[in-house]
This record gives sequence, structure tokens and C-alpha cells, in this order.
Amino acid sequence: MPSFKYGTAAELFPAPIRKKKRAGFAYRRFDTAAAAVKFAVEELPADSLNGAYLQVENARFDQAGIRSLYFSAEFPLPRKPRPETTEADAA
Repeated sequence: MPSFKYGTAAELFPAPIRKKKRAGFAYRRFDTAAAAVKFAVEELPADSLNGAYLQVENARFDQAGIRSLYFSAEFPLPRKPRPETTEADAA
């Protein structure tokens, strides 16, 4: 399988809105797939990412695919540091 091209333009499509109480996010186009993946994982609330998909050329990625691209060793952008859990958080 050829490696994914993170420098390719990408489109992020929202999940269909079932409840109109919350606006959610709108369609966004990104200059690079890396920026789209980073935005999807780091900025979108989990419920907005669920059901959304990323279109890169002829390939389509669901939530699991987007997360897989983000956590790939080839991901070119710095990742947001994960918050550290303390003993108080665990209790």
C-alpha cells in the first residue's frame, strides 16, 4: 500500500445533523490533509467527529480512519500533548 500523502488538499464533511439544537461544524476545505486530520482530532468535539468523514482525492476516511492517520508514525505535524492524569483525576 502506498504511503498516505499528507500534503494533498482535503475536505472534511460533517455528520448529518439529527437534532437541530446544536449547530455542529460545517464543511471545511484544507490545503493539506495533515491540517484537516489535526483539526478533526484536536478541535472537533467527539460527537461531531463521530459520523464525519474526510475526503482526500478518491479516498474517504471515517472517524477511525482519521484517528489512524493522526496517530500514524508518518503524521508530519506536532500533536497536541495529552493531558496528564493525576491521582485526584483517577479517583
